[in-house]
Amino acid sequence: MVIEKLDRDKADIVAPLVAEFRVTLRSYKGIHIEPDVEGGKEELIYYLDKNYPCFIALEGEKCIGYIVCRIDESCVWAESLFVCREYRRRHVASALFEKAEELAASYGQETVYNYVHPNNNGVIAFLKSRGYNVLNLIEVRKPYTDEKPSTKIKIAGNEFDY
Repeated sequence: MVIEKLDRDKADIVAPLVAEFRVTLRSYKGIHIEPDVEGGKEELIYYLDKNYPCFIALEGEKCIGYIVCRIDESCVWAESLFVCREYRRRHVASALFEKAEELAASYGQETVYNYVHPNNNGVIAFLKSRGYNVLNLIEVRKPYTDEKPSTKIKIAGNEFDY
């Protein structure tokens, strides 16, 4: 496995993973969508145009994972991290995440910030295994028109629809 910085030349081989990441995120809310590879490529191009550091994991010519980072002042955010299902638990995510941590260190920071879907137990366990265990932000909003949350979540004694 090789980890390298993403450039536009490889956007086509990463786009299916971005599309699958979006499918996975929707599934956490019980929503089924079909992968949109063209939309995945557009998303990658947007990141590259905005100079977001992006890294990919390659097994030969096949892209098996990616991470997109965003730098806000000196804080590094992991915007998305995804590994093909058949390559999970083979240290691919760790190798990619190490790039984000190296980037944070280059800015004098000790941590990478992560937005994590509350139902994404795999990434939550992954981050905890790397020492990430401080809950920092909670997003609270009004429900969308016709939105019917199906779950309740308790945080610090408060209950929220989810």
